[in-house]
Amino acid sequence: MKKKKVLVLSNMYPGKQARTFGIFVKNQVEALRKEGLDVDVMAVTNPNMGKVNVLKKYGTWLLSTFSNVLAKGKSYDVVHAHYVFPTGMLALLYKKLWKKRMIVTAHGGDIDRMAKKSPKIRKWTQQILQEADHVIAVGHELHRSIHEEFHVPEEKLSIINMGVNREIFRPIGREKARKQLNLPEDEKMILFVGNLIRQKGLVELVSAYAKVKKEEEKASLYLIGAVKDVKFRQELDGLIEEYGLRDVHILDPMGQQDIAVWMNAASVFVLPSHIEGFGLVALEAMSCHTPVIGTRVGGLRYLLADGAGVLVEPRDEQSLYKGIVDVLQNEQIVEELIEKGENRARENDQRYVIQKVLEVYSPPGG
Repeated sequence: MKKKKVLVLSNMYPGKQARTFGIFVKNQVEALRKEGLDVDVMAVTNPNMGKVNVLKKYGTWLLSTFSNVLAKGKSYDVVHAHYVFPTGMLALLYKKLWKKRMIVTAHGGDIDRMAKKSPKIRKWTQQILQEADHVIAVGHELHRSIHEEFHVPEEKLSIINMGVNREIFRPIGREKARKQLNLPEDEKMILFVGNLIRQKGLVELVSAYAKVKKEEEKASLYLIGAVKDVKFRQELDGLIEEYGLRDVHILDPMGQQDIAVWMNAASVFVLPSHIEGFGLVALEAMSCHTPVIGTRVGGLRYLLADGAGVLVEPRDEQSLYKGIVDVLQNEQIVEELIEKGENRARENDQRYVIQKVLEVYSPPGG
């Protein structure tokens, strides 16, 4: 039986320079290959911004994709674009030229931010969503936005998150993880993982932590992620200095295996985002049996619902502070969060989620 041949297009994908850049797309590609699909990838692997970098990397991606359309376009059964704009524009080439089944996954920023940058980008976003054979939204709120604001019919829409790789993100125990990282056993460790940008709620997190520190002498805060905005990083450093905080540690991005160890070591994982399509990193922490606190935004309000996590108000340092203290000081809350978080992680296991993607790849009756 002929293997289904798939082309994955993405404007984020890990490379030698940045091994975690769009890692969730690579994880899905590897999962598809495990299911026996023949998958090609055309993607941007360079995370560097700045006008010259952006023109160079997108120009190279565009030319190589044009070449692929002509040389191999006819051979694909499915073309799957991650991020609506600009990636979906390239997917349209395969649909128009070779009539290929076109799937688009919206991740959040493409709808919440990119589509709002200009009327022209919004129009292109609308066109891509309308012309796609199927649209995948990674979260409930995103699904609602695409349906109501871009008028995509519900029968052409699915909610499928990227799934958690439970072979990597698995519980190994706090004590073992801390020994591995050479961290004190009695530290009350608050962890954030993500890009170091304002929209991730880091100003509120540092401010809330300053209040936590007054109550919890052994509290510490670890921020792991890439600096996307040097000015914001300087602002963050200034805030830490202003509060006189000595136990805030900012670490560079690292591979998933290492992140999983840090998640296991943490007393609590915090994701105080202003907007969040789904919040996969929170699910990864749950899968490591670490209690999670997140803001009541986007996909997080569904992911952390029903006691799977602690929901706090966005852009609200007081609400965040209270949420952190409640978890650090109440062992019963922690036990309940771990149990319900494990159930949520099991429901969103990548191996289960990938079956839903395979269903979308096959046209109705095909």
